Amino acid sequence: MKRPSSVIACVLFALVALSPLAAAPSDGLPLQGADLSIRFFNRTVYYPGNSSSEPILVQVLIANNGPETIRFKLADDRFFSVDFSAADTRNRIVDHTDTWLRRRTTNRQVFFRELSVEPGESYSFTENVKDYLKIDNAGIYVLDCSFFPELKEKSETGDAFVRSNRLTLEVKPSPSATATSVMPVSPTTAIALEPQPIPPDQVVTYIITARQKSHWDQFFLYLDLDQMIVRDPAKSRRYRTESENGRFTMIENYKAELMRGSIDSEISTIPSDFRIERTSYTDTEGTVTVIEWFDYRTFREKKRYTYDLTSRNGIWRVTDYTVDNLGTE
Repeated sequence: MKRPSSVIACVLFALVALSPLAAAPSDGLPLQGADLSIRFFNRTVYYPGNSSSEPILVQVLIANNGPETIRFKLADDRFFSVDFSAADTRNRIVDHTDTWLRRRTTNRQVFFRELSVEPGESYSFTENVKDYLKIDNAGIYVLDCSFFPELKEKSETGDAFVRSNRLTLEVKPSPSATATSVMPVSPTTAIALEPQPIPPDQVVTYIITARQKSHWDQFFLYLDLDQMIVRDPAKSRRYRTESENGRFTMIENYKAELMRGSIDSEISTIPSDFRIERTSYTDTEGTVTVIEWFDYRTFREKKRYTYDLTSRNGIWRVTDYTVDNLGTE
Protein backbone atom coordinates (compact mmCIF):
# COMPACT_ATOMS: atom_id res chain seq x y z
CA MET A 1 0.00 0.00 0.00
CA LYS A 2 1.51 3.37 -1.01
CA ARG A 3 2.12 5.71 1.91
CA PRO A 4 0.18 8.95 1.25
CA SER A 5 2.09 12.18 0.99
CA SER A 6 -0.05 13.82 3.65
CA VAL A 7 1.09 11.41 6.36
CA ILE A 8 3.27 13.63 8.57
CA ALA A 9 5.94 12.13 10.84
CA CYS A 10 8.20 13.68 13.44
CA VAL A 11 10.67 11.67 15.48
CA LEU A 12 10.23 11.77 19.25
CA PHE A 13 11.75 9.80 22.07
CA ALA A 14 10.10 8.05 24.98
CA LEU A 15 11.36 6.07 27.92
CA VAL A 16 8.94 3.29 28.61
CA ALA A 17 9.03 1.46 31.93
CA LEU A 18 7.45 -1.90 31.29
CA SER A 19 5.65 -4.03 33.83
CA PRO A 20 5.15 -7.82 33.63
CA LEU A 21 2.50 -8.88 31.17
CA ALA A 22 -1.01 -9.56 32.41
CA ALA A 23 -3.95 -11.20 30.70
CA ALA A 24 -5.00 -9.90 27.29
CA PRO A 25 -7.72 -7.24 27.35
CA SER A 26 -11.26 -8.26 26.57
CA ASP A 27 -12.36 -5.12 24.76
CA GLY A 28 -10.61 -2.56 22.58
CA LEU A 29 -10.86 1.19 23.05
CA PRO A 30 -11.20 2.44 19.47
CA LEU A 31 -9.17 5.27 17.94
CA GLN A 32 -11.99 7.43 16.66
CA GLY A 33 -12.30 7.25 12.88
CA ALA A 34 -9.58 4.59 12.49
CA ASP A 35 -10.12 1.25 10.82
CA LEU A 36 -7.46 -1.43 11.33
CA SER A 37 -7.26 -4.27 8.82
CA ILE A 38 -4.76 -7.00 8.03
CA ARG A 39 -4.13 -9.19 5.02
CA PHE A 40 -1.47 -11.66 3.96
CA PHE A 41 1.37 -10.02 2.06
CA ASN A 42 2.23 -12.07 -1.06
CA ARG A 43 0.31 -15.03 0.33
CA THR A 44 2.13 -18.33 -0.08
CA VAL A 45 2.35 -21.74 1.57
CA TYR A 46 3.19 -21.38 5.28
CA TYR A 47 5.13 -23.88 7.37
CA PRO A 48 5.83 -24.14 11.12
CA GLY A 49 9.11 -23.17 12.75
CA ASN A 50 11.02 -19.96 13.26
CA SER A 51 13.19 -20.03 10.13
CA SER A 52 13.79 -16.51 8.83
CA SER A 53 13.46 -17.88 5.30
CA GLU A 54 9.84 -18.92 5.95
CA PRO A 55 8.10 -15.83 7.36
CA ILE A 56 4.37 -15.27 7.66
CA LEU A 57 4.15 -11.72 6.37
CA VAL A 58 1.04 -9.72 7.16
CA GLN A 59 0.31 -6.19 5.98
CA VAL A 60 -1.17 -3.94 8.68
CA LEU A 61 -3.31 -1.11 7.30
CA ILE A 62 -4.56 1.85 9.35
CA ALA A 63 -7.24 3.69 7.38
CA ASN A 64 -8.90 6.97 8.27
CA ASN A 65 -12.58 6.51 7.38
CA GLY A 66 -13.77 9.40 9.51
CA PRO A 67 -14.19 13.12 8.81
CA GLU A 68 -11.29 14.29 10.98
CA THR A 69 -7.52 13.84 10.94
CA ILE A 70 -6.37 10.94 13.13
CA ARG A 71 -3.09 10.99 15.03
CA PHE A 72 -1.18 8.18 16.67
CA LYS A 73 2.28 7.12 17.76
CA LEU A 74 4.20 4.42 15.91
CA ALA A 75 7.23 2.85 17.59
CA ASP A 76 10.33 2.03 15.57
CA ASP A 77 10.22 -1.29 17.42
CA ARG A 78 6.79 -2.43 16.28
CA PHE A 79 6.42 -4.68 19.36
CA PHE A 80 5.33 -1.52 21.21
CA SER A 81 2.70 -0.55 18.64
CA VAL A 82 1.12 -3.78 17.45
CA ASP A 83 0.51 -7.28 18.71
CA PHE A 84 -0.83 -10.46 17.13
CA SER A 85 -2.93 -13.19 18.68
CA ALA A 86 -3.94 -16.56 17.28
CA ALA A 87 -5.92 -19.60 18.35
CA ASP A 88 -6.14 -23.06 16.79
CA THR A 89 -9.30 -24.99 15.95
CA ARG A 90 -9.50 -26.22 19.55
CA ASN A 91 -9.41 -22.61 20.75
CA ARG A 92 -5.94 -23.01 22.23
CA ILE A 93 -4.10 -19.69 22.36
CA VAL A 94 -0.71 -19.54 20.64
CA ASP A 95 2.13 -18.40 22.90
CA HIS A 96 4.28 -15.37 22.19
CA THR A 97 7.89 -15.87 21.17
CA ASP A 98 10.71 -15.66 23.69
CA THR A 99 12.04 -12.62 21.84
CA TRP A 100 8.71 -10.83 22.17
CA LEU A 101 8.49 -11.63 25.90
CA ARG A 102 12.04 -10.52 26.57
CA ARG A 103 11.70 -7.20 24.77
CA ARG A 104 8.27 -6.47 26.25
CA THR A 105 9.37 -7.10 29.85
CA THR A 106 12.64 -5.17 29.85
CA ASN A 107 13.03 -1.49 30.69
CA ARG A 108 14.34 0.21 27.58
CA GLN A 109 14.21 3.43 25.61
CA VAL A 110 11.58 3.37 22.87
CA PHE A 111 11.82 5.59 19.81
CA PHE A 112 8.60 6.50 18.07
CA ARG A 113 7.06 8.83 15.52
CA GLU A 114 3.83 10.77 15.73
CA LEU A 115 1.82 10.28 12.54
CA SER A 116 -1.18 12.11 11.14
CA VAL A 117 -3.47 10.51 8.57
CA GLU A 118 -5.98 12.66 6.71
CA PRO A 119 -9.60 11.57 6.01
CA GLY A 120 -9.82 9.00 3.23
CA GLU A 121 -6.13 8.11 3.43
CA SER A 122 -4.21 5.29 5.09
CA TYR A 123 -0.86 4.14 6.42
CA SER A 124 0.49 0.59 6.19
CA PHE A 125 3.48 -1.56 7.14
CA THR A 126 4.34 -5.24 7.04
CA GLU A 127 5.17 -7.52 9.96
CA ASN A 128 6.30 -11.13 10.32
CA VAL A 129 3.83 -12.95 12.56
CA LYS A 130 6.55 -15.41 13.56
CA ASP A 131 8.37 -12.56 15.33
CA TYR A 132 5.37 -12.35 17.66
CA LEU A 133 3.95 -15.87 17.93
CA LYS A 134 5.35 -19.38 18.21
CA ILE A 135 3.96 -21.14 15.15
CA ASP A 136 5.46 -24.52 16.01
CA ASN A 137 2.76 -26.86 14.72
CA ALA A 138 0.88 -27.39 11.50
CA GLY A 139 -2.81 -26.60 11.66
CA ILE A 140 -5.47 -23.97 11.03
CA TYR A 141 -5.40 -20.81 13.13
CA VAL A 142 -7.57 -17.71 13.51
CA LEU A 143 -5.27 -14.69 13.50
CA ASP A 144 -5.92 -11.07 14.41
CA CYS A 145 -3.95 -7.94 15.27
CA SER A 146 -4.22 -5.16 17.85
CA PHE A 147 -2.86 -1.65 17.29
CA PHE A 148 -1.94 0.62 20.23
CA PRO A 149 -2.15 4.29 19.16
CA GLU A 150 -0.45 5.50 22.38
CA LEU A 151 2.06 2.61 22.46
CA LYS A 152 1.81 -0.56 24.47
CA GLU A 153 3.51 0.78 27.58
CA LYS A 154 1.10 0.44 30.48
CA SER A 155 -0.48 -2.58 32.09
CA GLU A 156 -2.28 -4.68 29.52
CA THR A 157 -5.73 -3.67 30.73
CA GLY A 158 -4.93 0.05 30.55
CA ASP A 159 -3.70 0.39 26.98
CA ALA A 160 -6.18 1.67 24.41
CA PHE A 161 -6.13 -0.39 21.24
CA VAL A 162 -7.94 -1.05 17.98
CA ARG A 163 -8.72 -4.61 16.90
CA SER A 164 -8.36 -5.79 13.31
CA ASN A 165 -10.34 -8.22 11.22
CA ARG A 166 -9.58 -11.93 11.52
CA LEU A 167 -7.63 -14.07 9.04
CA THR A 168 -7.64 -17.83 8.65
CA LEU A 169 -4.02 -18.96 8.72
CA GLU A 170 -3.28 -22.44 7.39
CA VAL A 171 0.12 -23.83 8.35
CA LYS A 172 1.11 -26.98 6.51
CA PRO A 173 3.35 -29.75 7.86
CA SER A 174 6.96 -29.40 6.75
CA PRO A 175 7.55 -31.67 3.73
CA SER A 176 10.64 -33.11 5.35
CA ALA A 177 8.53 -34.39 8.23
CA THR A 178 5.62 -35.88 6.32
CA ALA A 179 6.70 -36.68 2.79
CA THR A 180 8.04 -40.12 3.65
CA SER A 181 7.88 -42.45 6.63
CA VAL A 182 11.57 -43.33 6.24
CA MET A 183 14.49 -41.54 4.65
CA PRO A 184 14.54 -42.44 0.93
CA VAL A 185 17.67 -44.29 -0.12
CA SER A 186 19.24 -44.60 -3.55
CA PRO A 187 18.75 -48.17 -4.86
CA THR A 188 22.22 -48.12 -6.44
CA THR A 189 24.40 -46.46 -3.80
CA ALA A 190 22.36 -46.97 -0.59
CA ILE A 191 23.02 -43.29 0.16
CA ALA A 192 20.19 -41.30 1.70
CA LEU A 193 18.44 -39.19 -0.92
CA GLU A 194 18.01 -35.48 -0.42
CA PRO A 195 16.46 -33.05 -2.91
CA GLN A 196 18.98 -30.78 -4.61
CA PRO A 197 18.59 -27.16 -5.83
CA ILE A 198 18.33 -28.14 -9.49
CA PRO A 199 16.25 -26.21 -12.08
CA PRO A 200 12.66 -27.21 -12.94
CA ASP A 201 13.47 -29.04 -16.20
CA GLN A 202 16.02 -31.22 -14.41
CA VAL A 203 13.48 -31.94 -11.65
CA VAL A 204 10.97 -33.20 -14.21
CA THR A 205 13.65 -35.22 -16.01
CA TYR A 206 14.63 -36.78 -12.67
CA ILE A 207 11.02 -37.74 -11.86
CA ILE A 208 10.30 -39.29 -15.25
CA THR A 209 13.62 -41.18 -15.31
CA ALA A 210 12.98 -42.50 -11.79
CA ARG A 211 9.58 -43.78 -12.90
CA GLN A 212 11.10 -45.45 -15.96
CA LYS A 213 13.44 -47.32 -13.61
CA SER A 214 10.64 -48.03 -11.07
CA HIS A 215 12.58 -46.21 -8.35
CA TRP A 216 9.62 -44.97 -6.31
CA ASP A 217 11.59 -43.17 -3.58
CA GLN A 218 13.33 -41.10 -6.23
CA PHE A 219 10.03 -40.54 -8.01
CA PHE A 220 8.44 -39.10 -4.82
CA LEU A 221 11.50 -37.00 -3.93
CA TYR A 222 10.45 -33.98 -6.00
CA LEU A 223 6.67 -34.34 -5.72
CA ASP A 224 4.88 -31.93 -3.38
CA LEU A 225 2.58 -34.60 -2.00
CA ASP A 226 0.52 -32.12 0.05
CA GLN A 227 -0.37 -30.17 -3.09
CA MET A 228 -0.98 -33.30 -5.14
CA ILE A 229 -3.56 -34.44 -2.59
CA VAL A 230 -5.47 -31.14 -2.31
CA ARG A 231 -6.00 -31.07 -6.11
CA ASP A 232 -9.03 -33.27 -5.34
CA PRO A 233 -11.71 -31.01 -3.75
CA ALA A 234 -13.11 -33.77 -1.55
CA LYS A 235 -9.68 -34.78 -0.26
CA SER A 236 -8.72 -31.13 0.11
CA ARG A 237 -11.59 -30.45 2.54
CA ARG A 238 -10.67 -33.48 4.63
CA TYR A 239 -6.92 -32.79 4.48
CA ARG A 240 -7.32 -29.22 5.72
CA THR A 241 -9.21 -30.37 8.82
CA GLU A 242 -6.93 -33.30 9.67
CA SER A 243 -4.36 -33.31 12.46
CA GLU A 244 -0.69 -33.67 11.55
CA ASN A 245 -0.91 -37.44 12.11
CA GLY A 246 -4.03 -37.61 9.98
CA ARG A 247 -2.30 -35.77 7.14
CA PHE A 248 0.67 -38.09 7.40
CA THR A 249 -1.68 -41.07 6.99
CA MET A 250 -3.36 -39.47 3.96
CA ILE A 251 0.04 -38.88 2.33
CA GLU A 252 1.09 -42.48 2.88
CA ASN A 253 -2.23 -43.73 1.47
CA TYR A 254 -1.86 -41.44 -1.54
CA LYS A 255 1.61 -42.83 -2.25
CA ALA A 256 0.34 -46.41 -1.98
CA GLU A 257 -2.58 -45.72 -4.34
CA LEU A 258 -0.24 -43.99 -6.79
CA MET A 259 2.06 -47.01 -6.81
CA ARG A 260 -0.93 -49.28 -7.48
CA GLY A 261 -2.05 -47.01 -10.31
CA SER A 262 -5.49 -46.54 -8.77
CA ILE A 263 -5.18 -42.72 -8.79
CA ASP A 264 -3.30 -40.23 -10.98
CA SER A 265 -2.39 -43.06 -13.32
CA GLU A 266 -1.24 -40.65 -16.02
CA ILE A 267 1.67 -39.39 -13.96
CA SER A 268 2.65 -42.87 -12.80
CA THR A 269 2.42 -44.56 -16.22
CA ILE A 270 5.89 -45.32 -17.58
CA PRO A 271 6.74 -43.54 -20.86
CA SER A 272 8.99 -45.29 -23.34
CA ASP A 273 10.56 -41.98 -24.33
CA PHE A 274 10.23 -38.28 -23.54
CA ARG A 275 11.56 -34.89 -24.58
CA ILE A 276 11.51 -31.59 -22.68
CA GLU A 277 9.62 -29.18 -24.92
CA ARG A 278 9.60 -25.91 -22.99
CA THR A 279 10.61 -24.54 -19.58
CA SER A 280 9.63 -21.22 -18.00
CA TYR A 281 9.92 -20.07 -14.42
CA THR A 282 10.24 -17.13 -12.01
CA ASP A 283 11.88 -17.20 -8.59
CA THR A 284 9.07 -19.29 -7.09
CA GLU A 285 6.80 -20.64 -9.86
CA GLY A 286 7.68 -22.77 -12.88
CA THR A 287 6.13 -24.69 -15.76
CA VAL A 288 7.71 -27.48 -17.80
CA THR A 289 6.04 -29.04 -20.84
CA VAL A 290 7.18 -32.46 -21.95
CA ILE A 291 6.34 -34.63 -24.95
CA GLU A 292 6.02 -38.23 -23.80
CA TRP A 293 5.56 -41.39 -25.87
CA PHE A 294 3.91 -44.61 -24.71
CA ASP A 295 4.41 -47.84 -26.66
CA TYR A 296 1.62 -50.38 -27.00
CA ARG A 297 1.47 -53.58 -29.04
CA THR A 298 0.06 -52.09 -32.22
CA PHE A 299 0.55 -48.34 -31.86
CA ARG A 300 2.54 -45.60 -30.18
CA GLU A 301 0.70 -42.88 -28.25
CA LYS A 302 1.96 -39.30 -27.97
CA LYS A 303 1.00 -36.90 -25.17
CA ARG A 304 1.99 -33.47 -23.91
CA TYR A 305 2.44 -33.21 -20.13
CA THR A 306 2.47 -29.80 -18.47
CA TYR A 307 4.06 -29.87 -15.01
CA ASP A 308 3.56 -27.01 -12.54
CA LEU A 309 6.33 -26.52 -9.99
CA THR A 310 6.91 -24.36 -6.92
CA SER A 311 10.23 -23.47 -5.32
CA ARG A 312 10.70 -23.45 -1.56
CA ASN A 313 14.10 -22.79 -0.02
CA GLY A 314 15.63 -23.25 -3.46
CA ILE A 315 14.09 -26.73 -3.99
CA TRP A 316 11.68 -27.16 -6.89
CA ARG A 317 8.81 -29.65 -6.54
CA VAL A 318 5.94 -30.64 -8.81
CA THR A 319 2.58 -29.45 -7.46
CA ASP A 320 0.22 -30.25 -10.36
CA TYR A 321 0.11 -31.51 -13.94
CA THR A 322 -2.18 -31.69 -16.96
CA VAL A 323 -2.13 -33.98 -19.98
CA ASP A 324 -3.08 -33.33 -23.63
CA ASN A 325 -3.46 -36.25 -26.04
CA LEU A 326 -1.58 -35.66 -29.30
CA GLY A 327 -2.75 -38.78 -31.13
CA THR A 328 -0.88 -41.88 -32.20
CA GLU A 329 2.12 -42.58 -34.38
